[in-house]
Amino acid sequence: MFDSNEIQKVGQLLTEPKKIALISHKNPDGDTLGAALAMMHYLRAKGHQVEALVPNAFPEFYHWLPGSREMHIFDQAAKHVRQIISDAEVIFCLDFNSLDRAGNMAGDLIKASAVKIMIDHHLAPSDEFDYCFSVVDTSSTGELVYEFIDALGDKDNLKINESLALYTCIMTDTGSFSFSCNRARTYEIIADLIDRGVDAAKVHKLVYDTFTENRLRLLGFAISSRMLVWNDLHAAVIHLSKEDLNRFDFQIGDTEGVVNYPLSIAHINLAILMTEKDDIIRLSFRSKGDFDVNLLARKHFNGGGHRNASGGNSKLLLPQVLELLKDILPQYRESLDYQITLG
Repeated sequence: MFDSNEIQKVGQLLTEPKKIALISHKNPDGDTLGAALAMMHYLRAKGHQVEALVPNAFPEFYHWLPGSREMHIFDQAAKHVRQIISDAEVIFCLDFNSLDRAGNMAGDLIKASAVKIMIDHHLAPSDEFDYCFSVVDTSSTGELVYEFIDALGDKDNLKINESLALYTCIMTDTGSFSFSCNRARTYEIIADLIDRGVDAAKVHKLVYDTFTENRLRLLGFAISSRMLVWNDLHAAVIHLSKEDLNRFDFQIGDTEGVVNYPLSIAHINLAILMTEKDDIIRLSFRSKGDFDVNLLARKHFNGGGHRNASGGNSKLLLPQVLELLKDILPQYRESLDYQITLG
């Protein structure tokens, strides 16, 4: 899976204790957080001085992950985080393949003299890294971290903390095993993590069954009052303004997963969630089958990601972005008009 020469060089690099910084991407999700925490526990057990850094706060339903409260949040302690980056001898970038995805930490990462190592599964990695471990057809970066540790000969040293973090990566980045999970190897890894003590049902409950009342009411409102279904385009859009979010006392993570709901409509093959932030519209794209939302996001919304799950941004106003989508999507009408079959 990985280049054996690069694995050997990184193994040699990590032979002696190092100051290591683990970096998650902006607006952290379960994959980037779990990957960083798994690496944190693994590398600390190897004798390294390790700190995990995130650009901004992450959802409370990940706070149960062992070690999550030790993560340093740039938006809350910028000076301290900058010092950690400056002092680092090795920097791991986890679940992103371009330094600008690290938000306000990007400038410090670019200037850092540390050896930069990327572990990621997104398309089109940049050339900003000294070592690049990238496999796009894997379920998650967590799966790649597992393979990375295995390639270094340390799989048998994985403990429960690492296993919980890696399971969370795979579970969340596949939507509880509903997409990007059609490789037997993914389930072999899951089985091994369960053998190491992961309670799969409990982890699922901790992530998906801890809604606040406001979050559930926001979901209902989004579907009943803010979902547009464009049947002729086989597409649906949910649009939430700042006022909508404030009405339901929006907290970080409250819209996670909302974009997936329109795809449960039989003829809908593209779902888009638009959320209004202070000065930007954030767009999340999900698709069924072969429709490439990575291409859509890259071409029109300065974004990207995976074929069936991507994101982008626009500085237009919310109504203007809706009109822009109405103008853009007809050019994809033919590729959006298909049915999923088992044949």
